Amino acid sequence: MRLTKRFGLLAAAAAFTASTAAVAAPTFINILTGGTSGVYYPIGVALSQQYNKIDGAKTSVQATKASVENLNLLQAGRGELAFSLGDSVDDAWNGVEDAGFKAPLKRLRAIAATYPNYIHIVASKESGIKTLEDLKGKRISVGAPKSGTELNARAIFKAAGLTYEDMGRVEFMPYAESVELIKNRQLDATLQSSGLGMAAIRDLAAMVPITFVAVPEDVVTKIGSAAYQSKVIPAGTYDGQDADIPTAAITNILVSHEKVSDDVAYQMTKLIFENLDRLSSAHSAAKDIKLETATEGLPIPLHPGAERYYKEAGVLK
Repeated sequence: MRLTKRFGLLAAAAAFTASTAAVAAPTFINILTGGTSGVYYPIGVALSQQYNKIDGAKTSVQATKASVENLNLLQAGRGELAFSLGDSVDDAWNGVEDAGFKAPLKRLRAIAATYPNYIHIVASKESGIKTLEDLKGKRISVGAPKSGTELNARAIFKAAGLTYEDMGRVEFMPYAESVELIKNRQLDATLQSSGLGMAAIRDLAAMVPITFVAVPEDVVTKIGSAAYQSKVIPAGTYDGQDADIPTAAITNILVSHEKVSDDVAYQMTKLIFENLDRLSSAHSAAKDIKLETATEGLPIPLHPGAERYYKEAGVLK
């Protein structure tokens, strides 16, 4: 009897310890962003600060090559939330190999459509570049290979009747490095896909006389994708920019995956919209994040946890 009782007590203690360990297990939320000089990173840091409020959460922010890398990492379960351009999300879901996706990424789930990325094509004034046609024979950077920015560059150049072969030299570099090369007269122009007020371009505009190259509406239409819209970079967004600049814009999407629990996805979504002022303080691009448009134009299914929040908020029925 004593031996049986002792084993019973040991079993109970082991069960209690196991249940306590399960309750105490942390919830890891790794936020996949982009380069530290872009827009994704500061907003990702601001989100991580809010996600620390989730019970048991351990948050981290990872700088990456942005959209394409982020989506592949999510599919592999190496992140819980990621920023991505809408056209990259569409390509990932459909497994477009040329866009960097070897197979359809069917684990992806949407959390929210956020703010638009604007295509910034910026040239040094001394390069003489004023139009897309003027890029022929010039030295240009188009973002990291197969990044969301580089895929945008391909789409825009194709619609404008241009190819990389038309350029004098094409570099595949992120924001900050591209800007430094223009400052040093080693590049003539750079194409960047970003929210308005991007730090790297603000820095360039403050140091070097620059010209913004327009992407006309007819070129945007020729891209033939609903992900691309005609918008303008408003006058005064950057130093020396005295006029609106017509360009293309692509919605950014916050993406998760199906293995993230409904409760965590619900809380991640809720904390975005309860803290828009804090996100806007991190970067002005976040001012364009709106609850009423958060479920519009999503090329992948909503995460059930996010869907629950939108139903509670009255955005979905």
